Amino acid sequence: MKVSTISEELNSLAYHGRGIMIGKSPNGKKAVIAYFIMGRSVNSRNRVFVAEGDALRTKAFDESKMVDPHLIIYYPVRVLGNKTIVTNGDQTDTIYELMDRQMTFEQALRTREFEDDKPNFTPRISGIVRRERDGMNFAMSILKSAEGDDSSCERFTYAYSDPKSGYAKFIHTYNSDGDPIPSFEGEPKTLFLPDTDIDGLTSLIWENLNEDNKVSLFVRYVDIASGECETRIVNKNV
Repeated sequence: MKVSTISEELNSLAYHGRGIMIGKSPNGKKAVIAYFIMGRSVNSRNRVFVAEGDALRTKAFDESKMVDPHLIIYYPVRVLGNKTIVTNGDQTDTIYELMDRQMTFEQALRTREFEDDKPNFTPRISGIVRRERDGMNFAMSILKSAEGDDSSCERFTYAYSDPKSGYAKFIHTYNSDGDPIPSFEGEPKTLFLPDTDIDGLTSLIWENLNEDNKVSLFVRYVDIASGECETRIVNKNV
């Protein structure tokens, strides 16, 4: 299994699109969650992250420049009991609402497909972290078109029980830049998590995202024993 550092992985592409990292801190005490957005178009870059209680939402930085909000404005993060949901679209609400009705993460996502932004058909990437008394587990999902065919949706879910301390899994929407943009391929990547506090990790991720394309970053540390959270948000538009 290939394991990369965060800086190596983030510098391997100029445009990851949107990305989710989930793992466990080196001391085994914190669940670590990070979500970032990047953008190439004016519409995609015209955004900021805004905290709303324990949730996160996107907001237009300049309302006068917002063209089409339907894939741009959403809740990337919501919390349901001991579960933190993080996604790159409004499927956050789908997962939250259907899991609240006793459906599973995977069952909820069976009701959704990739985004309708032809010709890219951007994958929907999602993650969920469950904090239990004796530890944590998490899952990641990607819904993507079959080789750019909008009539066929490929669904992949990856589940991680009792994850190893000091490692994170990383999934992102695009495999490289292009027109159309090729979708992510393969399993989530494995990254080393450095032995640092939330500010150190936030700086590490932000500083290694492509300067031209990065837009916003969210990082959260969740204490596995108590559920207490620390959150950091960085926006390029300030």
